[in-house]
Amino acid sequence: MLTPDEKYMKAALAQAKKAYAIDEVPIGCVIVQNGKIIARGYNRRNTDKNALAHAELAAIRKASKKTGDWRLEDCTMYVTLEPCQMCAGAIVQCRLQRVVIATMNPKAGCAGSILNLLQMQQFNHQVEITRGVLEEECAGMLSQFFRELREKKKAKPKASQD
Repeated sequence: MLTPDEKYMKAALAQAKKAYAIDEVPIGCVIVQNGKIIARGYNRRNTDKNALAHAELAAIRKASKKTGDWRLEDCTMYVTLEPCQMCAGAIVQCRLQRVVIATMNPKAGCAGSILNLLQMQQFNHQVEITRGVLEEECAGMLSQFFRELREKKKAKPKASQD
């Protein structure tokens, strides 16, 4: 039987699969309030040609619209990859209570890998963090995506240089 954290991370993973299906880095996110998913998001940076089109920001925007408030103090975010500095900043700004992260991001993560913006005492809000929920499944999908991307790049004929 799945724990509640695993159940909601599966929902975030389903969002990541939507990103994968459109050749986006497979990152997915859901926001839960009172045991119910109120918002979903997935990575669409290349599709939308927008650096702001991260899974977390899409979900925060939808959750704020649903609740009618920019404060999401009684909500938990489930995300398949550790948030970047932009998303971590937005998480602090909207005062999410808790963030559950599947896999860490040593190259760009700001919830403990490079920095931990979510728990800086200098900010007026700190976020509770749970790490490693469905880590293998989420990390495996990311690895597969990047492996396929490298194979596609190798298979592309190089432009002739005259």
